Amino acid sequence: MAPTIYLHWTATPYSWVRTGHYHSIITGDGVVHRLHAYSADLPAHTWRGNSNSVALSLACMGGRPDPWTIPPTPQQLTALCREAASVARSWDWSAEQITIQTVMTHAEAASNRDGRWLHENYGPMVWGGTGERWDLLQLEKGGPLDGGDQLRARIRSLLAGKSEASAEEATPTREALVFRREATMQADGQPLAVWIDANGTSWGLAADLLARYEIPSLWDASHRRILIGALDVAPAYRDDAIQDSIGWPLFEMSLQSATAPVILRGILRPQAAGQPARAWCRVLEFAEEFGISVRFDPFALLARRGG
Repeated sequence: MAPTIYLHWTATPYSWVRTGHYHSIITGDGVVHRLHAYSADLPAHTWRGNSNSVALSLACMGGRPDPWTIPPTPQQLTALCREAASVARSWDWSAEQITIQTVMTHAEAASNRDGRWLHENYGPMVWGGTGERWDLLQLEKGGPLDGGDQLRARIRSLLAGKSEASAEEATPTREALVFRREATMQADGQPLAVWIDANGTSWGLAADLLARYEIPSLWDASHRRILIGALDVAPAYRDDAIQDSIGWPLFEMSLQSATAPVILRGILRPQAAGQPARAWCRVLEFAEEFGISVRFDPFALLARRGG
């Protein structure tokens, strides 16, 4: 059976980010916080729909007593559609495959609107349900009751290579981050080749950094991720995690566990012109995630003390 993408809101403030509930949470500013690998099953996002599925959620609708005092922002809706399209693209789906059977809001799933009767109707009361879940029934207060249809249309448009209908919601197209020069720094007492980007940030090959600190890892090409076997790493879920806007294809590091929590995201780029793409990550972020001591002026990585 084909996997399903479920679209949610968290009924919280815009800044709410917690692991274990959804694969990704999109905060009010439109930043996507990848919390778990999309290949992992999470236990409790959509009743009887938690297996073979991906859950994307907007941090919003937490106003009290009126949830609409914290509505979905245009940036969140744009990021939600882009992330859903990215997931669909990774599964080789075409625009025509974005249907209510494959991409559903929680309101639609709760009401069995895809035609599969998996449980009693706990969806919106306007669809005969108990009203427990009505995520994305509407995209704005007083709006039409077709939030799912609107979102699927936008996702199909993205997969078809078309620009989004609402120009005011679209974020500017950015050029890929530029890498200015090669350099060498010290890591655990040995030279490490790095690249310096246009912002002065150091990037290293993930494979070199992992090998230098003897961190067990395995490249999962089908999901563009590195699986980490270390038991002493606690992901920090940074607010400045790399986004698609960096302009390079992304990869992620995730722990080898049932829920595959994401440690960090990096980019895929060639080491030199004409060479195959390799996985690069920000050196300082790598150090902070893996408990490696750092010295500045000059910038160097010291010993690993654990995550």
